[in-house]
Amino acid sequence: MKNKAFAVLAAIGCLLFASTAFADQPFDWQKGLQPAATSIMEEIRWFEQYTLWFIVPITLFVLALLVVVVVKFREGANPVPSKTSHNTAIEVVWTLGPVIVLLFLAVPSFQLLTKQLAPTEEPELTIKATGYQWYWGYEYQIGESPLSFDSILLQEGDRAAAGKEDKGVYPRLLAVDNEVVVPVGKHVRLLVTAADVIHAFAMPSFGVKIDAVPGRLNETWFKADREGLFYGQCSELCGKDHAYMPIAIRVVSQEKYDTWLAAAATNLGDANKALMASVDGAAKSVNVAANAAQ
Repeated sequence: MKNKAFAVLAAIGCLLFASTAFADQPFDWQKGLQPAATSIMEEIRWFEQYTLWFIVPITLFVLALLVVVVVKFREGANPVPSKTSHNTAIEVVWTLGPVIVLLFLAVPSFQLLTKQLAPTEEPELTIKATGYQWYWGYEYQIGESPLSFDSILLQEGDRAAAGKEDKGVYPRLLAVDNEVVVPVGKHVRLLVTAADVIHAFAMPSFGVKIDAVPGRLNETWFKADREGLFYGQCSELCGKDHAYMPIAIRVVSQEKYDTWLAAAATNLGDANKALMASVDGAAKSVNVAANAAQ
């Protein structure tokens, strides 16, 4: 009975989360950061929680001091104000205290920044992302015949033709016509620039956020630890359609990536549809298994 109950609960969970299991994106009433898909994002999530151990006590301490000052030194309770102008002990405490706290924050912060900007691995794939008003252009720097394409916000009227009618996986204002496709577990070097105004390439699940500046080539990297469809956005105000400049990266197995890359060299649209069919087929198999378990 216990095994049967567990199977039923697992099936219900699969049904509830099947539509979003293969796509990482913001959700309603989200309070924290998106689930991590890279080791860098894991460390960012850890650092966020680590800083709360300092922020919360300091905030409560300052609040307590304000309450004490308001109550104890109000005019009614203290008609003759103190004329104290200096206290050596207090000066030492409020000088050394912040210095110690900042040291505890600075050390892991600088370590994290070093990992973000100075990777220790050699890149296995290099992609150049160029920001335009208001879309992204991508170039796979592979051999003598690089693959390049534009990635534009998917219009509602184009969903059916693109095969992206499921808004759980391809949400409004985040889905694009052509996703970036990368293999799981591979070190991807990302070169970022812009052709007109300043943009910013941001992918929350990867812990990536870097400015795209005209005339400058900024560099970052990521290595996705799991497969899925991940969404980000331009994070630098770049004009009237800034809010309609999404980023979508599809992480797949090496085998699926190789197949997609070979097909994309001749027909990107057909390559994307074939990849979607293989990925969505795996997602549908999860749904079928969940129904069978019930």
